[in-house]
Formats: sequence, structure tokens, C-alpha cells
Amino acid sequence: MSTQDNPPGGVSGVLGGAGRGALEGLRIADFSRILAGPYATMLLADLGADVVKVERPGTGDDTRAWRPPTDQDGTSTYFLSVNRNKRSVTLDLATEAGLEQARALVAECDVLVENFRPGTMERLGLGHRELLARHPGLVYCSISGFGAGPGAAIPGYDLLVQAVGGLMSVTGDADGEPTKAGVALVDVITGLHASLGILAALRHRDATGEGQYVEVNLLGSLLSAMVNQASAFAVAGIAPGRLGNAHPSIAPYETVPAADRPLAIAVGNDRQFAALAQVIGEPGLALDDRFRTNADRVAHRTELRDILSERLAAAGADHWSSVLLAAGVPAGPVNTLDEAFDFARKLGLPGIVDIPSAPADEAESTPSRQIANPIALSGTPVQYRLPPPGLGQHNEELLHRTSAEASTQDESGT
Repeated sequence: MSTQDNPPGGVSGVLGGAGRGALEGLRIADFSRILAGPYATMLLADLGADVVKVERPGTGDDTRAWRPPTDQDGTSTYFLSVNRNKRSVTLDLATEAGLEQARALVAECDVLVENFRPGTMERLGLGHRELLARHPGLVYCSISGFGAGPGAAIPGYDLLVQAVGGLMSVTGDADGEPTKAGVALVDVITGLHASLGILAALRHRDATGEGQYVEVNLLGSLLSAMVNQASAFAVAGIAPGRLGNAHPSIAPYETVPAADRPLAIAVGNDRQFAALAQVIGEPGLALDDRFRTNADRVAHRTELRDILSERLAAAGADHWSSVLLAAGVPAGPVNTLDEAFDFARKLGLPGIVDIPSAPADEAESTPSRQIANPIALSGTPVQYRLPPPGLGQHNEELLHRTSAEASTQDESGT
């Protein structure tokens, strides 16, 4: 076991099983697949929960087939991104034997997470009402695309939600077409909401002994995450449009071309704008009636951008970032992903961790490269215990035991 380099102000995490995780002793039956559910359960697993991932025999989680790219063993990097610290079992839920094993697994778990189309778990006899009646302390979390009502039949794909949920309408150039985010952002946001709901339900169970049903959906999660844009509509009746990289309420708060590549400038107040004007050699801009206040700058954003573009063309983005940050102006180049990880490393922040794929005393093996969990806990740091599992890797370890334990419980009447 070894500890990753500790960034300033926090602990990045612990490799191996040493130490006590905040959620140690908690077991989760994870019937989810693709992204939102697996992301939620991975976060909980990083915090110490024992997550058993239930997969279809033969194929497993859909993302196992979403390749390229792959690692050196041919495993989808998409699957690897959200499934560490889990154990995998394969269950055929179309058979009574598979359902019996599923019930046995749930009987020894504190939390169940699923993201089947609404109604599927009920048809299998694994719905929340039935399982909560059997296990009153269970926290049962369902993740759907559009809820269990009239939208139950609509497939919950991230691109679709970004489109119908309004995110694409405010993303992209003003004179271009609506654009999706470069990552399945709605799934990630929904996974965060799911993990938060689960933790809240567990807190209630700790106090009362009562489990409960937790529901989250992609559309509702996106509308909540639209924050100021959604509020503009809800409060002021304004349906925002696309502004490229500009901000509807702040200026300058966008990317501006420098000599070599775009520079992001995020001026949030008049003091920062005055510093910006000084650095670019135009101190009079801060006294110009067009730019004196933020509201003035928003009203004259095009004129201001033209001035900034002309001045910033004199040097590269890295130069301007350095001198502007030194003057207290938030600014930085538009990095590629490799540059972004390098930037985090220079700041002492965790970026990438390598999880051994076998115990240290076994034959040498290639570690699983993972993106670090960003949560720093001083007393119970996140743990990187297990690399993402092979399909059904833990069948022998878990299925025989859960069936035996369920049989023992039935015989004892518990």
C-alpha cells in the first residue's frame, strides 16, 4: 500500500485497502450500467462502500463494447472510467435462478441502484415497493431519463437530454448550430445527484432505521444544473440563446484570441477589469463610460472584445495568462487534455492514479490508470482498492456465498 502525493490542503487518496473509508461497512447492489449509475456507485465505492456490480452474462455493461479506445488489454476506456473499486457478478435476470441470486444479493445489501427503463425492475419482482417491504432498511435508488410518468418510455441518452432539456440551445456560437457539451455532462450531474440522494437517505436510516426510495432523472438534473440560465427563464421569462464562449451577465467573461491560441478571461468585478486594462496598456478603459461597470461592459461587449483582441494579439496566451494572473485577473489558455493534466500536476493537485491490478506479492502486472477522485478527506481519504473488474470476475467469490447466506436466513426466519 502506498499513498499518492498529497496536494496542498488535502489528501488525494490511498492505494490499497489500508485505512478506514467513510462508507466502510456499506454494501451496494449496483444494477446500473453505462454512466450515471456507475459514476454514482464508483464515487461511493471510492469512499469505502463495497459495490457489487450486477451484469448480463456474456456481454455485461454496455460500455464494455464502447471501443476504441482501449487499454493494453483491449478493455474499453469508457468502461474503465466509472467502474473501479467494484466487484462484478453476472446474473441472468430472465431466469428464476438469476432472480433468486439477485434477491439473495439484495438481502445482504444496504443500497440498491438501478437505471433500467421504468417498470422493468417491477416486472422482475425487484421493484422498490416489493423490496422495501421485505427489507425496510434498504435505500433503493432509481435513475431514469425522464421520470416514471409520461416520459417513462423515452430512452435516457445524454445527447437526447442535452437537446430536449435546453442545454444545446445555449451552447455554441450565436450564428452556429446548437452544440452538445464535449462529455456526457448530464449523466455525470445525475450521478452526483444520485450519490447525494443516497447519502441523505442513509443519514435518515442511521437516525430512524428506515430506508426509502430515491428517484433522480436526467432531465430534472439538467434543468437544476442550468442554474442562472434556468433562473433567467423561471424568474424573468427570458429564454437565453447561444453566445459562444461569452457570458450572458458578465463581461469580459469569454475566450479572446491571443497571438497563438485562445485565452480565457474571466473578469468578475470592476477591480479586476481595471487591472486587466492596466496590464494590456489601456488603463483608460476602466474610466470609459462604455466599460465603467459590468452592466456597461455587457451592453458594449462587442466593442470591448474588439479592443481586447487587438491588444492580446501582441503576445501568446501563456504570456498573457502569467501577467494577468500576477495582477489578480483570472485568465488562462485553452488547454488540451494532456496540458490540463500537466497543469494540475504543477499545482500539486491529484490527476491520475495507477491502481495495481494484482497484489504486490503476485506476478508483475500492468496497473490500471484511473482519474483521481477530487474529494479530499483528511480523516477518511478516498481509497483505490480495486481496478475495474472483469466481467463476472467475482461470481465464485460472491454468488455461492450470497445464496448460502440467503438460505441460512430463510431457515432462521430472519
